[in-house]
Amino acid sequence: MSKISGAVEIDTQRCKGCLLCVEACPKNVLEPAKNKVNARGYGYVLAVREEECIGCASCGIVCPDGCITVYRLKE
Repeated sequence: MSKISGAVEIDTQRCKGCLLCVEACPKNVLEPAKNKVNARGYGYVLAVREEECIGCASCGIVCPDGCITVYRLKE
């Protein structure tokens, strides 16, 4: 039986740091980048525990700017 995991890709240059994705993630994969801003001056989100991602795409669904892409992977 194969296990499903996920990979999260975040466009940090488009991210406005609203943190909706952080709240939506059931596995606490995402966190705000500490003391970093993108070219537009916004704090952004990073995937800090990618190995915990289950590929549910909750983060991508709630992102108002479409900055997050989630890939589902079979192991």
